[in-house]
Formats: sequence, structure tokens, C-alpha cells
Amino acid sequence: MRIPLSWLREFTQLPAGATAEDLMADLVSVGLEEEDVHRPLDELSGPIVVGKVLDKTPEEHSNGKTVNWCHVQVVPDGASQTLEGEGIAVDGVQGVICGAHNFEPGDKVVVTLPGAVLPGDFRISARKTYGHISAGMIASEKELGLGEGHEGIIVLGDWGLDPEPGTDVIELLGLDDEAAEINVTADRSYVLSLRGVAREYGHATGTTSIDPAESVHPPVPNDSGYPVVLDDQAPIHGNPGATRFVTRTVTGVDTTGATPVWMAQRLRLAGIRSLSLPVDISNYVMLEMGQPLHFYDRDRLNGALRVRRAASGETLETLDGKTRTLDPEDLLIADDSGPIGLAGVMGGLATEVTEQTTDIVIESAHFDQVSVARTKRRHKLPSEASRRNERGVDWEICDEAAERAVQLLVELAGGVADEGVTDIGERPEPTVVEMAADFPTQRIGYEFTTEQIDEVLEQIGCQVTQQTDEQSGTTYRVTVPSWRFDLTIAEDLTEEIARLVGYDKIPSRLPVAPAGRGFTPRQRLRRNVSETLAASGLVEVLSYPFVAESDNRFFGSADEQVGAQQQMVHLANPLSAELGWLRTSMLPGLVTTLHRNISRGFKDVALFETGLVFHPEASSDAVSEIPGVGVHPAPEVLERIVNSVPHQPHYVAAVFAGHAATPGPGFEPTPYDWEDAIGTALNIADAVGVALEVRQGAHQAFHPGRCAELVTASGSVLGYAGELLPKYVQQQHLPERVAAVELDLDRLLDEVPEVVEARAVSPYPAVTQDVALVVDEAMPAAQVKRVLEEAAGELLEEIALFDVYRGAGVEHGKKSLAFNLRFRDHHKTLTNDEASEVRLAAVARAEQELGAHLR
Repeated sequence: MRIPLSWLREFTQLPAGATAEDLMADLVSVGLEEEDVHRPLDELSGPIVVGKVLDKTPEEHSNGKTVNWCHVQVVPDGASQTLEGEGIAVDGVQGVICGAHNFEPGDKVVVTLPGAVLPGDFRISARKTYGHISAGMIASEKELGLGEGHEGIIVLGDWGLDPEPGTDVIELLGLDDEAAEINVTADRSYVLSLRGVAREYGHATGTTSIDPAESVHPPVPNDSGYPVVLDDQAPIHGNPGATRFVTRTVTGVDTTGATPVWMAQRLRLAGIRSLSLPVDISNYVMLEMGQPLHFYDRDRLNGALRVRRAASGETLETLDGKTRTLDPEDLLIADDSGPIGLAGVMGGLATEVTEQTTDIVIESAHFDQVSVARTKRRHKLPSEASRRNERGVDWEICDEAAERAVQLLVELAGGVADEGVTDIGERPEPTVVEMAADFPTQRIGYEFTTEQIDEVLEQIGCQVTQQTDEQSGTTYRVTVPSWRFDLTIAEDLTEEIARLVGYDKIPSRLPVAPAGRGFTPRQRLRRNVSETLAASGLVEVLSYPFVAESDNRFFGSADEQVGAQQQMVHLANPLSAELGWLRTSMLPGLVTTLHRNISRGFKDVALFETGLVFHPEASSDAVSEIPGVGVHPAPEVLERIVNSVPHQPHYVAAVFAGHAATPGPGFEPTPYDWEDAIGTALNIADAVGVALEVRQGAHQAFHPGRCAELVTASGSVLGYAGELLPKYVQQQHLPERVAAVELDLDRLLDEVPEVVEARAVSPYPAVTQDVALVVDEAMPAAQVKRVLEEAAGELLEEIALFDVYRGAGVEHGKKSLAFNLRFRDHHKTLTNDEASEVRLAAVARAEQELGAHLR
């Protein structure tokens, strides 16, 4: 919302010297957000004066262009040199070259003299062009920053002005005004008007403000106004499409007249283009009072105005020239010919006010917010009117706004107000909120006095009564004003009290944390996992939980047939039709984030995420109603809510692409592969104190030969690690090899023992020996390692695979697995012979169970 300061001063006690920055500082103190300052003089400076064209000589040049050599009087009649500057004639007559042709001798125009600066840092100076010294420029709207018109120069007579030559144009056209722009949140629609801003400025400064609606006195409704029928047969959520509809008629209007300069400049500063006098009056009243209006050409109407829903297949050509197919939910303004407008959004072209219009019917109505919002989004028709109607406008001032438009049409367009006044519909009942006297203090933690509460509630327009009884104490009964749709519960009133008393008066006090309220054991373990992955060089990300159905199927169950039947939660109103499901895996979001980073030029990426996934039960069809506010739900309601929520386990996942380190001189880093994914899984398990077994696995999302399933000691599969399917990676435009791992973190934490016993530290030295076993190519190394561990017994302190060999000396179809074994006795020094004996026993077990033999 842009607020021209000269306009606001009509309704407030804004000091004459106050700037836009001063105004925004005051409005910020009552919770509004500052956005920008719009000040024409930041890009414009004089001398810029009114000039009278004395003569105009067309000259055709060799480039095919015809220009006019003009002499322009730039000082008042009878004056000699009253301006000073380079290139200004002593007699006050300037010679100027002008390429426009829409003016004649005797016209008053805008002349930018040498030394002036126009928007875009365009500096005016006397220069030779087309064989003449042109000492200035005759300006167009675009050159002054007033609009986009540049096909011709400004002729002030066309704007209804006849100033004396030499008059300062900056003051004449109001270019010395400025506007403050504020951001208005959706719940405070009343601030989308000078009426609302003036009220908020009064709250901020303690000064009085004038309500423009109170200075307008509409006539009493009668039966001779333009007829209107409210015929909404399909209200949304039970709310009628229009609760109030006012029409007024003005006859004998001259729609070709020029918009007054003061009005046009205020509209420009407010961010609205000046189009024509009737349109400008409509917009002016909307900005002043906050009530959108629509004007109809009465001669182009056929019968009564009817507010109804669209019929299937109906179309409407709107004011932007587009023909739109209507939806049965669209709220329309229609007459006997059919639809003539989308209610509260945009009018139809068939009844548009044109230069031939003489009689105007004014519509000032209060429409259902939901209807307007849905129609605007459905037809992609944002407008200043729909912006206000969808947020809510004051139903009490429909007649005042219409009367204000009548006054301006009579005053500026020469119209005559018709005596007929239509005002139909049932005004909504005012909202009444009950609030305990101590409620604001309890909620905010600041001791508000009764006087402060009464004063604030009265300031914002509420009617307040108090009642006291022995059980509940003192209670406020607050009737909310018609323009405050956001005040519906006691918490809303409390926020207003805190806002206007002053947020700065509320002390900052940190609450004292009660004992025993730290992280739970599971929370600590999840935090350990995140810290371990971050310390390993991975970057934590937060991706959207909304994914495509195909991604859920692909990354879901390892059994493709089961995955195809996998249950998932579909969103009723998704942000995107494609991404309409809640994730069952973390990997789709991580892959999307990986792709975004790689497309931005990051070649080596390792990402991880912990979060919730959503696994509804296949047999569960439980649903729950949404409980009301103000009363604690009954136990059976809470039980239904819990039963209707899908299972949401915590998962942890990571993806890798590129290299683990940046290449450098003498250093050739290895690319990320399945080993990094498996190593990350083992690090996660180690961080929470659980042993994981790595087995050869299969999953449709992973490379067939580079996929491991991660299994606990109890035999439960917690997830998969490896490299993603090459075909999928190629489709996603990712590097050739992408490694990934995903674990069910909740089930992993279920494996954490309640008590972890620390292993005693032996004071005796260790004995290290190696063993290389030849096994079948298909034999997993983890299986060989497990057999050696079991056979070695308590003396084996650690075992690690350090080499896999295929080649000379190892027969075809076999491989050699080399393990390092570290032995230690906790009670005495272990000898090499004793260690060798244990080693040979382990080898013998491997030979017996696995068919292995020493290399």
C-alpha cells in the first residue's frame, strides 16, 4: 500500500515537514512493515517550467524525420529575465527543437530548461541539433516519470490547466509530493485505504484522525434506485455471495473530461495509472475509503442487476479483452443478457464505461471473501479490487463510498445525481468477543491496567461493556467494529492491546527451564547422528516432504510388486498437482536438492537429511473431524485424531556425487561410490552404539550389483546403501555415479541397549596377524568376516578387511580376501604362538563352513 503524504494530511495531523521515512517509522511502531519510499524529486530536479508556444516551424531533414523548430515563452507575460542558467534567453524566449507534433502555437507545455535533470539521470543542456541551438526540451509524460505516454508532449490545456508561463511545473503537477509504501498482511485489510492508515497513524502518535466516511452523508434508500436481485443459490460454506449491494445513478456525465492533476498525481504516487476520469474516480474512492466500486454504462444494461452463480458453459469477456469460461462456483453480476462481471474481481467489457457514456450506475457491494478469492485464483485475475474484497472490506460504508463517488462525478464530470438509491441485503451481525479482564496479562506477561485495556479497545473502534460475577470475576464483552475482520477471539484482542500499548514496553525475560526438561534419550541419539554426519563432511539440508507418486513407488519397498501397492498419503490441496503426496522415503527430496546444487556449479556434493516419512497402514481408513477451539477435546476425539494420523518414523538418508576432496597437484581423489554410502551407514550405527551387518541386497532404486542391505543383529533390515540405478541417474541429469544410503532411524534406535558396558582396557600388548583366504567370487566378505570372528573368540580384539585380490595365483571364479586380525589377552601377555593357534582355528572353521582355503 502506497500512501501519498499530501493525501494522508487531509485525514491526520501529519506535520508539514514530515517525510515518508518519518511516517513509516511511526507506522512500524504499531506493527506495520515498511517497504519503500517513492519520491519523484529523487530523480527529478528543475528548472522545469510552463512554456507558451509562440511559433512552430516544421523542418524535414535528410534522415527522413520531420522536427519542429519552436520558440517558447518561459517567463511570465511582461517579464524580462527571471530565470538564470546556461542557455536561458535574456528575453525569456527559448528556441527548442521538438520531434512531437501534437501541439500548436498558443498551447501551454512543459519545458525542461538547461540544468534540469530527468529520471534516468538525463541531464538537460543547450546543444546544437538539426542546425539550431536547442536550449531545453519540451517534455512528455514518460520523460517526467509521470506515465508511459511518450508519443506526444504534455499539452497542459488537455489536462484542464491554463497556468501562466514560467510557473514551476514541479509544484504545479504535485511532483514535490512523496509516498511511503508499507506491507499490509492479509489479516489487516482495513489498512489498504487512507482511512485505515490515518487511523493507525493516530494510534501510533496519539493524535486524532478524521474518518472520510463520516464526512459523507448518503441519502435514505428508496424504491426508485436501479434494481438489484440477490439470487445466490449455491453459497460457499453457507455464506451468501453478497451480503449488501448498493447502487446509485449519475446522469449527464462527461466522461471525456480530464482528470484533475491533483487526483492523477495522487493515483500515480499510490501506484495506479490514470486512465480516464470515471476510472480514476472509482480508484480514488477505493484508495480513500477501502471500498472497491464498479461503474456500469446504464444504457448498455439490460434489466436488473442480478447476483448469482455461473451456469455450466457460460462465458464472459472481461475488461482486459479476454473471454473466460466460467465455473459454477464463480459469483457473477448478470443482467437479462447474461453475465456482465465477475463479482468483486473484474467487470465485463459489454457494460464498460466509454467516452460515449452519459449515464453511470455505481455498484458498491460487500461480497463473500472466499468466493472472490477462489474466482481470482481460478481465472488468474489479480486486481486492486479483488485484493481488498478477498481480504474483507467494511460492509458498513457501502453507501458512503457510493455517495463519495457520486459527489466526485457531479463535481468533476458535470453529472447529476439521480434520486434513486438501492440498498439491499442483510448486513452481517457484528462479532462479539468475551475476554476475562486478566487474560491479556496472563498471555503477554505484562501487567496491563484496566485503563489501558479500555483505552485500546475504544481506540480500535470496539464497543466495550464489563460484567462481574463471583465465579469468573470481571469479563469484557467486546463488540468488534465492522472493519476489523481479524478480531474473532480473545487472543486477537490481546494482540491489539500489546501492539498499541507498545511492544517496546513488554520486558524481555527468559523463562526459567524446569528441571528434567532436556533432550530425551532418543532425541540425544538423533542429535548424535546429525553431528556425526556433519563432522564427516556432509552438509545437512531440509527438503520438501511433498513428492511425486512415482518417486514414492521407486524409492519405496524393495519389492517392486509390493512397492506398486504401497500406501501413501495424498494431499487434499497440494501446492503442485505433480507433487501431491507425502514422502515415504527421504531420497526423492535429497536427489532433487543434489540436482539443484550440481546445476548451480557444485561438482562435489555430499548431503544428508533427517526427518519424518509417512507410512499409512494399508488397512487403516480412520478419519477424524477437526475439533473446535475454546474447549479441550474429549478423550474419544483425541483417540480418533491419533488413530487417523499415519505412522511417521524418523529416517536418515545421504547422497554423494563427485569426489570426496578437490583434486590437486600430485593428488588424484577417488570418486564417491558404494563404499562411501556403506561407510556412512556404519558411522551412523556406531554413533548410537549399534552393530550393523552389511549384506548383498537388491532394491529397484539401486544398482543391481552395488546395493547392500543393512541388517541388525536381530536380522531386521533397516535400509539400503550403494549406488543409485544408472538409468535413473541419467534421467535426472546427474553425474554418472551417485551413491546413497537410507536408514530407518527409529528402528535403529530400538536396537540401542539400555545399558552399554564399557570394554575394559588391557594393559598387555596386542599381537597382529594377517590371513588371506580364497573363496568363491559370490561369497560376501561380511560372511567370511563373521565366521572368523565367531571362531577366534574373546582373544580377537578387532578384524578388518584390507585387500580383495583377483588375478595370477587365484583360480578363475575365486577371489582372495585378506584380513588383519588383532589379538589381545586381558590377563597376561599373549605370545605369537598362542595368537597363531587361534588364527589357525578360525581358518579351519572358514574352511569347514565356507569352503575357504589359505592363499
